[in-house]
Amino acid sequence: MKKVKTILTSLNYNRRALINFELIYKIISTIIFVPLFLAIFNLVMKLSGYTYLTFENIFSFLLNPISLVMLLLLIVIMTFYSLIDISTIIIILDSSYQKEKITAKEAFLIAFNKIKKVFNHKNFSIAFLILFLIPFLNLGISSSFISTLKVPEFIMDFIINNKMLCLIYIVVIIGLCFLLFRWIYSLHYFILEELNFKEARKKSINLSKKNKITDFLVIVLTQICISLLYIIFVLFGIFLIVLVNKIFGHSNLISNLTITIIWLFIAISFLIFTLLATPISYASISVLYYSHKDKRNEKIKHLKINHKEVKKQNKLFNIFKITVALITIFCGTIFTYCILNGKYNFNIEYIRTMEVTAHRGASALYPENTMAAFRGAKELGADWIELDVQQTKDKKLIVLHDTNLKRTTGLNKNTWEATYEEIQKLDAGSFFSQEFKGEKIPTLEEVIEFAKENNIKLNIELKPTGFESDFEKSVVDVINKYDFAQNCVITSQVYKVLKNVKEYNKDVKTVYVMSLAYGNITKLLVADHFSIEASSVNKSLVKRVHNAGKELYVWTVNTEENMQKMINLKVDNIITDNITLAKDTITKSKTSNIIQEYIKLINNLF
Repeated sequence: MKKVKTILTSLNYNRRALINFELIYKIISTIIFVPLFLAIFNLVMKLSGYTYLTFENIFSFLLNPISLVMLLLLIVIMTFYSLIDISTIIIILDSSYQKEKITAKEAFLIAFNKIKKVFNHKNFSIAFLILFLIPFLNLGISSSFISTLKVPEFIMDFIINNKMLCLIYIVVIIGLCFLLFRWIYSLHYFILEELNFKEARKKSINLSKKNKITDFLVIVLTQICISLLYIIFVLFGIFLIVLVNKIFGHSNLISNLTITIIWLFIAISFLIFTLLATPISYASISVLYYSHKDKRNEKIKHLKINHKEVKKQNKLFNIFKITVALITIFCGTIFTYCILNGKYNFNIEYIRTMEVTAHRGASALYPENTMAAFRGAKELGADWIELDVQQTKDKKLIVLHDTNLKRTTGLNKNTWEATYEEIQKLDAGSFFSQEFKGEKIPTLEEVIEFAKENNIKLNIELKPTGFESDFEKSVVDVINKYDFAQNCVITSQVYKVLKNVKEYNKDVKTVYVMSLAYGNITKLLVADHFSIEASSVNKSLVKRVHNAGKELYVWTVNTEENMQKMINLKVDNIITDNITLAKDTITKSKTSNIIQEYIKLINNLF
C-alpha cells in the first residue's frame, strides 16, 4: 500500500505537467507521423514495384532492400520519439520526488538536450529496450482493447495451424523478458545520472539483482490495475449508452447508432487510457528505482533544474513551437483531405475497409435513380452511390436503369427515342409514392455535382443500347470536366465498354459487372475491379481477386444473413437497397461476442 501511495503522490505532484505533455506530445506526433508514415509507405511500395500487398507476398516485400531501409528508418524514428516521451516523464517524476514544481515545457527541453547522446555508437542498443518497453508497458489495456474486437480469421487459422511456431514465439518472448527486464532501470541511469547506455545497463542489472520477482510483480500488477480500470470504465460507459438508448427507444435513429456509438466510445476510452498508461507505468518503475537505491544506501542523483537556463532557451523554443505548429497544420490538412477523399489505400488484403454502396440510391425508401434517392443515400451514410447511365436521342447523358421509360415514368418509349426536353417533363417519382410526385430524371452532370459537394463516391454503370454515339467518351468527358476520376468507378456488363473507357482515360477505374464468375477472372486486365452477383461469390474467388490487387463489389445484398456472409468472405463493397442494415451489420461485425452479449444482458435487465 505504501508503494501505491508513493506512486499516486509522484503522479499528482506535477500532474498538470504530465497531462499537458502527454496530450500535446501524443496529439501533435500523431498528426505529423501518421500521414508521414503513410506517404513513406506508399513511396516504398512504388519504388519496390509492389502495387498491392497480400498475406502471400508481405514477407517478400519486407525483405526487399528498400523495405529494409524503411524499417531501419522507422526503428530510429520510433526510438527517438519514444525516448523523448519516456525521458520527459522520468524528469517530471524526478521533480515530483524532490517536491519541486516543473512545467511540461521545462521537462521537454531538458529531455531533448539529454537524449542527443543516443546517437553515440555506445548507446545504439537502447533501441532494443525501447521497442520492448513500448508494448510491455501498455500490455494491459492493449490486450483489453483487442479483446473487444474480433480476431481476423486468417490470424486464428495461422495460430491454430502453426502450433510449433507459436511455441517458439512464446519461448522467444519469455527469453526477451528475462533479458531485457534486467535493464528496466537503465533509462533512469541514462537520463538522471548521464551514464552511457552500456554503463546504465550494468547499473540496472546490479540494482535489480535481488528484486527481480518483486519488481516484475509490481509492474505487472500495475498493468493489471490499469487494464481493470479500463474494462470497468468501458463497461460502465456501454451501460449508460444502452440505458439512454432504452429511454429513447422509440427513436430509430438512436437505436441504429447504438453499436457505432459504443465502438467510438471504446476507441476513445482506449486512447485516454493509453495516454495514462505510460506515466503510471513509469511512476511505478521510478518508485522502485528510488526505493532500491535507498535500501542499498546508494546516492540518488537528482536533476538540478536551472529555471533561468531553461528560460534562456525561450527564443529557440518559440521558433521550434512555430515550426512544429506549421508542420502540424500542414500534415493535418493533408491527412484530413486524403481521408475525406479516399486517397489513402494500402491495398493490403486483410485490412481492407468494407464499404456500402446505395443501389440506385436509397431505392428502398425513395424512387430509384433520382436526386431524392441520392440525397437519402448520403443521409443514411452510404460510402458510394450506384447509378445507371443511358444516352438520349439528342446525346444527353441521363440517369435511368431501364431502356424503356414506362416503368418509372409511365411513358412507353425507349431512351434513344426520346429527347432530353421530353424526358425533363416526365414524373419519375409518382410510380414509387405520391410523396415524390414531380421528381425528375437527373443528368449525369447533376449527380456528379451533388457527389462532389457531398463528398460521396459514384459507381457509374454504363448501359449501352446500341443506339449511342461516342457513349463512353461522353461519360469520360463529363468525369474529366469535374476532375472526378479519383472519386468514381465506371462499371459495365459489357467488357468492350471498359476497353473504350480506358482508351479515353486510363486513370478512370473500371469495374466489370458479372452475373456469373467462373475460372480466373483476374486475366481480364482491362477491369481494375469486379462486381459480382452475391450467389457467385466464394472464398477462393475473393482470395484470387485480392491476390491480384483488385477489389470485389457484390450485388445486390439485402438480407442480414447474406451481408454477414459477405463480411465473413471479406469482400470490399456491398451493393444494397438497405443501407442502414448494411452499415449496422458491418459495425456489429467489428465488436466481439463479449460486447454483444453484454449489450443483450443489459437489455434483458430492463
